[in-house]
Amino acid sequence: METLAIVLGILVLFFGSIAAVTALVVVKTKRAIGRAAPQAKRAVEDVGIKARSLTRGGVHGRVAALRSEVRGALAASRRVLEAGAPSDPQLVEALGLLARLDSHAVELDAELRLLEREPDTSRVESRFTHAKERGERIVHLASSLRWAAQDRQHRFTDDDLARLGEECEAEAGALRHWAPAAVEADPLRKP
Repeated sequence: METLAIVLGILVLFFGSIAAVTALVVVKTKRAIGRAAPQAKRAVEDVGIKARSLTRGGVHGRVAALRSEVRGALAASRRVLEAGAPSDPQLVEALGLLARLDSHAVELDAELRLLEREPDTSRVESRFTHAKERGERIVHLASSLRWAAQDRQHRFTDDDLARLGEECEAEAGALRHWAPAAVEADPLRKP
């Protein structure tokens, strides 16, 4: 009887462990999918916008092209700033500015999305001029942040390389100027 109770206890523990591990895997998988889904959705939208900018003619194609350009400039700037932010605290401030710029871009993107679907071409044309100016300003500002971050990184790299070069030259000079080692006194040797 005791053996049966032990076997049943082991089976309950075994199946309970399997259930717990399965639940943990399901929860972790849902979290991973939840984090990846917005990025995947954004990538699909970007491809669709790019395709519309290439395949549609007229003002509707220009609207899609502007959406693609704004999104691309912001994404490129974000990648550069996020890559450098861990080693450069000033880039964290630039990321804050980019986030504010991104909020303006979201508003513009919503407006451009509506213009893309507007069937009245003259109405789209009249509103597109103002939207294009805003889009070009956003692209310029995002690009300026990106270029400044890249210039800053190159400057730090160049400065570090110059210092390293000076140190290497100094060490090479020290290695070339050696003094003969003092001859050790040999007790058997006569002076």
